[in-house]
Amino acid sequence: MGTIRIGIVTVSDRASRGEYEDRGGPALRAYLDEVLASPWEADARIVPDDLRELTQTLIELCDRRSCCLVVTTGGTGPAVRDVTPEATEAVCEKILPGFGELMRRVSLEKAPTAILSRQTAGIRGRTLLINLPGQPKAIAECLDAVFPAVPYCIELIGGPILRTDPKRLVAFRPKSAPPLPPLESPGA
Repeated sequence: MGTIRIGIVTVSDRASRGEYEDRGGPALRAYLDEVLASPWEADARIVPDDLRELTQTLIELCDRRSCCLVVTTGGTGPAVRDVTPEATEAVCEKILPGFGELMRRVSLEKAPTAILSRQTAGIRGRTLLINLPGQPKAIAECLDAVFPAVPYCIELIGGPILRTDPKRLVAFRPKSAPPLPPLESPGA
């Protein structure tokens, strides 16, 4: 099967200029390291809050880099420069609003400003794209809510089989779905 490639995109003017330490990208990588049992590699980028550049980055990660999952952090608020949802909607053939709805619901339990978030998700070809907030703590809270559906979604769109560590997070799989093949051991 090989190593699964996942795109991690930090969307921040300041981080892209080196004025601010990117904490979102490393938080995403740490989360995925903790949750995934499948071998995977990150294709990480830091881009400014620029619709054109972000759109081009998302297309590259989906079409040319063959990422089965692209996760963005930042740029989901109401500020003038926040354009991540617009870039996601521009490149996706299908939008999955349930992801944003669930992430906002979970975030509202922690902060009343979660209603300002415009997180969304969508599908481009065989890639699932998910927009997350920029704060590391919020990234984990949101992913814990939606990630149980991610592996099966990727499988449904023709992507690779993603396995989670059941001690950390159990992915949903319908009983009618074919059984998963055995997990390859490292070095196999």
